[in-house]
Amino acid sequence: MVSFDRLIDEAWPAPGRTEAAGWVYRYAAGVTKRANSVLPLGPRADLAAAVDEAERFYDSLGLPVVFSMGAEAAEGLDAELAARGYRVVDPTLIMTRPLSDEDASVEPGGVEPAPTREWFDVWWRVDGRTGPDPGTARWNAARILTGVPALYASSPVPQRVPAAVGRGVIQREWLGIYCMAVLPEARRRGHARDVLRALLSAGRRQGAKRAYLAVTEANTAARALYESAGFTVSGRYHYRIR
Repeated sequence: MVSFDRLIDEAWPAPGRTEAAGWVYRYAAGVTKRANSVLPLGPRADLAAAVDEAERFYDSLGLPVVFSMGAEAAEGLDAELAARGYRVVDPTLIMTRPLSDEDASVEPGGVEPAPTREWFDVWWRVDGRTGPDPGTARWNAARILTGVPALYASSPVPQRVPAAVGRGVIQREWLGIYCMAVLPEARRRGHARDVLRALLSAGRRQGAKRAYLAVTEANTAARALYESAGFTVSGRYHYRIR
């Protein structure tokens, strides 16, 4: 059975990683929740002590304590965190679909092996979080986005400035879709669909057999796009934040 917890962790590599008896403490100076959260893979004999240890670790870094709660999270951990007052944040759906030769028939225009400055600027404008030090935040974000080989797609407008971007990570038979972002002034014009089609085509041409993505339950517009493209729900996760 595929482990989406591990696929997502692999495709979104936090610059900092510390192993702790099967759990992974990920940190990237606060850039994205995923890259600054505990990935609690597998059981721990003493859950309370394990949570205490994680809290001390993130406190030492001056970061919020966040747990990514997917299918492989330790049994009983969600209840332990709830009892400590951790709130649920960003319930998220994992959606999948098979890839076919029909996907590969679409010419994957605008797909590059590295993000251009313009690509990054679009993604950062839509999803970036500057924090107290914008320069450091952008640097850490770039480290995450280029931490593994990936495909970077864009949908240009006539001025050749991207209106929408997306990132695809080929992970053996899987293609992970990430960083789908459309500039506010360019929405509802099909740019996101163009980017998605280009990534699916490029992924299939490079041997991927299935695609997956993660989308928050609250993002109804994105969910509608993915459903229309043939994606269906295959899993869920959420965050617990102290």
